[in-house]
Amino acid sequence: MRSQDELSSQRGEGRQASSVDPTLEVEHALFREGFSLVGGIDEVGTGSAVGPCACAIVVLSPQTGPIPRGLKDSKALSATTREALVPLVETWALESAIGMASVSEIDRYGLTVALRLAGYRALAELTQQPDVLLLDGKRDWLSLPREPQLDVPNYPAVALPPVRTLVKADRTCASVSGASVLAKVARDSILIELSSKHDRYGWAKNKGYLSQEHLQAIADFGLTEHHRSSWNLRASTRNQH
Repeated sequence: MRSQDELSSQRGEGRQASSVDPTLEVEHALFREGFSLVGGIDEVGTGSAVGPCACAIVVLSPQTGPIPRGLKDSKALSATTREALVPLVETWALESAIGMASVSEIDRYGLTVALRLAGYRALAELTQQPDVLLLDGKRDWLSLPREPQLDVPNYPAVALPPVRTLVKADRTCASVSGASVLAKVARDSILIELSSKHDRYGWAKNKGYLSQEHLQAIADFGLTEHHRSSWNLRASTRNQH
């Protein structure tokens, strides 16, 4: 099954997945519960076969002003619009940060742990820690598992606040929409830079997702050091023939 990011790329960037604009309703409900700072968090790059995964956090307070005009889930925006929104989101938020986990960390620890590591790194960059996190989806991949694992990274020494999960928060909650834009633009810039050195794979366009062009390049030229070697990518190329 193809990832949502890849499908969005194939159907044309900027075609909205939903006409719903994000609001601050959920964030303000959390403020009414007694939380003082809400951190919306989103990730990008989980379905890509190349490069790091990224997490961004956008921190809001009860005094945060109106939502930047045009802000939506990053998948519903063109690359140009996303890039234009970055400084607006950064100015609007009380604070924001981005964390990443490398290809080697994804290969060593697996995607879930690597995502958690990227999230902790983003938290460690903040000078004002949120006291609740709003996470897109229904699975809390950010909190540490109850059972100890044998091979784990050295997570930054930050205290993880309570995590609230919400399906489609990236579409409906402005803090998470903002985080999705920051994460997407930051990671895309890395893939565009990598593509300038490995132009056969089309990463500037496909962002590492397994488009037909990318699969054919892997079949013709092999894998690079930027591919996720723990993924069975050569089998994916055989399945295309």
